[in-house]
Amino acid sequence: MTEIRDAFSRGKAFVAFVTCGDPDLETTAEVIRALVGNGVSLIELGIPFSDPTAEGPVIQAANERALKAGTTTDRIFDMVAEVRRDVTVPMVFMTYANVVFSYGTERFLDRCVELDIQGIILPDVPFEEKADFDPQCRERGLALVSMVAPTSESRISMIASEARGFVYVVSSLGVTGVRSSITTDIGAMTSLIRKSTDVPCAVGFGISTPEQARTMAEHADGIIIGSAIVRLVGQYGRDAPAHVGDYARSIREVLDGM
Repeated sequence: MTEIRDAFSRGKAFVAFVTCGDPDLETTAEVIRALVGNGVSLIELGIPFSDPTAEGPVIQAANERALKAGTTTDRIFDMVAEVRRDVTVPMVFMTYANVVFSYGTERFLDRCVELDIQGIILPDVPFEEKADFDPQCRERGLALVSMVAPTSESRISMIASEARGFVYVVSSLGVTGVRSSITTDIGAMTSLIRKSTDVPCAVGFGISTPEQARTMAEHADGIIIGSAIVRLVGQYGRDAPAHVGDYARSIREVLDGM
C-alpha cells in the first residue's frame, strides 16, 4: 500500500476509472496507457457486472457493452498482466461483492497480488459488512478502500479511522455520473476524515471539468474521474485512447497548477 500513498505524495492525485472490456480489452489497455502517459496517478479498473447498483447510465451502458463483448474476470486479469509489463502506477479493482464471491474471494485476491494490484473497491459492501473481505485483504497487503458519502454523517470518523489505501469521498447522493454542479460541503467531510486518519482522501462522483477538478482538489488530496472518461470511450470506441489522453492532460495541468 505504500504505492498508493506514494501516488498521493506528488501533488494532487488524479485517480481515473475505466470500465474493462469497453469496447474491448485491447482498447482498455491502450486507454490505461494513454491515462498514465498524461499524468494519472492511480487507475481504478472496473470489472463489469450485470447489476452495477452504484453506477449511473454512462457506466451502466459501458458494463453492458463490455459483457456483450465477452469480457470475463479471467480475461481482465490477462489484460492486466500484459499492461503490467510497462505500466507501474498503482491500480485497484472496482467491482461488486458478487463478482468476487462468484470467482472465489481467496482466489480473486491471490490474483490481485500476482498482478501487482494494490487494492479493491466494493461499493455495495457497507462498512459494517467489510469483515467479509477485509481480513483476507489485510493478509495479502491489499487495501479494501473505504467510501464515505454525505449520508455517512456521524460514521465518517469511524470509517476513516479504519481506512487503508485511500478514502473515497463520494461527493453527491445517488449514482455515478457527470454533474453540472456539486453542492455537498466537501470541506466539512474531508476535515472530519483528516481528524481521524492520515490516509489520503480523494473526491469522486460527478467531476468532469477542469474547473470542478480544481474546486474539489482544494479540499482533498486528489480527485477521481470516471463517467467523463467512460463517456469518451463510449463515444469514440477503439479511437478513444487519443481523446482520453487529451482529456487527462487537461485535468493534470489544472491539478499541477495548484
